[in-house]
Amino acid sequence: MKLLRRAKTVPLDDRLEALARAADLADGRLDADAVAAARSVVSRAGVRASLSVDHTAVALAGATGSGKSSLFNLLSGTSLATVGVTRPTTSTAQAALWEGSGAGPLLDWLEIPRRHELMAPSGAASQAPGAASRASDDGGQGAAPRTSGTALQTSGADGQAFGTDGEAAGLILLDLPDHDSIEPSHRMEVDRLVELVDLLVWVLDPQKYADAAVHERYLRPLARHRDVMVVVLNQIDRLSPAAAERCLKDLRRLLDEDGLTGVPVVGISTRTGAGVPGLRSLLASRVADRRSWAARLAADTGMTADALLRASGVAPGETPPADAGSRPDGLVRPLRDALSEAAGVPTVVQAVARSHRHRSVAATGWPPTRWIRRLRPDPLRRLRLDAASRSSDGARDRHDAGDAGDAGDTVEIVGRTSLPAATVVQRSRMDTAIREAAETASAGLPAPWAAAVRQAARSRGDELEDGLDKAVATTSLGVSRRPLWWRLAGVAQWLALATVLAGGIWLVALVALDYLRLPQLYLPTAGELPWPSALLIGGVLLGLLIALLSRVAAWLGGRRRARKAARSLRESVERVGRELVLEPVEEELTRYHRFTEAVAVARDGARS
Repeated sequence: MKLLRRAKTVPLDDRLEALARAADLADGRLDADAVAAARSVVSRAGVRASLSVDHTAVALAGATGSGKSSLFNLLSGTSLATVGVTRPTTSTAQAALWEGSGAGPLLDWLEIPRRHELMAPSGAASQAPGAASRASDDGGQGAAPRTSGTALQTSGADGQAFGTDGEAAGLILLDLPDHDSIEPSHRMEVDRLVELVDLLVWVLDPQKYADAAVHERYLRPLARHRDVMVVVLNQIDRLSPAAAERCLKDLRRLLDEDGLTGVPVVGISTRTGAGVPGLRSLLASRVADRRSWAARLAADTGMTADALLRASGVAPGETPPADAGSRPDGLVRPLRDALSEAAGVPTVVQAVARSHRHRSVAATGWPPTRWIRRLRPDPLRRLRLDAASRSSDGARDRHDAGDAGDAGDTVEIVGRTSLPAATVVQRSRMDTAIREAAETASAGLPAPWAAAVRQAARSRGDELEDGLDKAVATTSLGVSRRPLWWRLAGVAQWLALATVLAGGIWLVALVALDYLRLPQLYLPTAGELPWPSALLIGGVLLGLLIALLSRVAAWLGGRRRARKAARSLRESVERVGRELVLEPVEEELTRYHRFTEAVAVARDGARS
């Protein structure tokens, strides 16, 4: 039986940290606006968390004539907001505070200049019964300049308004301008505060509750904020009870379609007070909980994480393919082969074999004619690889001898080799191999990340040519080591030459004695053949045989060294391919996987 582990809830600070990390990882890969929005949420969350968490900023938002200003007056028990039904009457947001001590910095951050702290009746003759409003100075705690409040007769004597007995302690009630105002500045003010306040109360009316403007511009995009949102249907007194019930059900249906399932829907009438006590109780409980600010930031974090996913090409409701993208190990060999061809490895391999044969003939050939072979240029020297190979071989020998720490072991190649430049066909094969490696690695990735992987594969393309040339130049080709048989064959050739010289001198001596009519010396023979002739002819034949066998051994040795050199060169080219092509690709894939992990934490707020 498989046990299911319950997902662990992630603290808000960790979600914000994950969002910041996701934004950093997405920088330069995803839409700049989405990344900037994520960073803005992180910054805004840091500011809000540093301000008063004992106060909850509740905004009343709605359209012209919806009755939000009337609701503001009714809940505050004042006449602070000017009421109108045919045109926008609220031009700037204003706040009513209950026990607002310490809320000054929060209101400064919200940029609310008009602030009114509700006070208990003082018994002064100038104040009417009920709550009164006065300008709040927050004891000098960073409050911005504000307009002065005046004592107003409360309209909530019947129990509709919040009392001053602590029921709404910490409540900051905001009356926003109309979101459909004909004044652009009003709409901009609404948009700004909708992004900042802790709790949103949308005041709708029976005539415009289904208006696309509020649903498409605000409610649907704020689907993540269902825990910090309340929807109020005002003016139900204008409807019959049955019609009001139908409107509330239809509004519930629209909100469910907007993704706002579970958002409280309250029917009220600011004229008769119907439903207002229930709304007041709901707001009082949210304020008393002191967690709306955190829930708002959590919703902002999730919404912004969704925006990052949309910028990644992930459809709403889907999760990014965390296992997409794979290391292009299967294409290492095609990439290596293409790079090897472009780097001139086949040319170098052929030069190694020819150089070995060239040096073998020079070391084991007929001594009198060796100088002719030395007049021919060494194939590796033509490619300017002779000195580099000797330096590399020397460094490797010292490393094998245990002197790896010596500074002289480092091989520094100055300048380029003389290898021919890559042809158009070779460059095309190299580009195709790089593209195929990137396509394989980015398979299954969202489009922006796949493009980033492809770009990463070519990000160091300018370094490829020099990198490959340096790799070839610094690779140990093993040509500096002289086989032991060269020395033995060379000694044998000198012995054969000595034999030829001995036989020749002997024959010359015999001819001289005969020419001078001197007594002939004793002439030993090998069968019927005199020894001088046997030495001469045998030495020549021995030299030719040694030369022939040396040529065969040199050809075989050249093939063997060419294979070793090809293996070493391919390894060097593969390292360059990994460093300049595959490692950037793997780094980008790692970046994507880290992004998906971070955005999953920021989005869902849970770890399995």
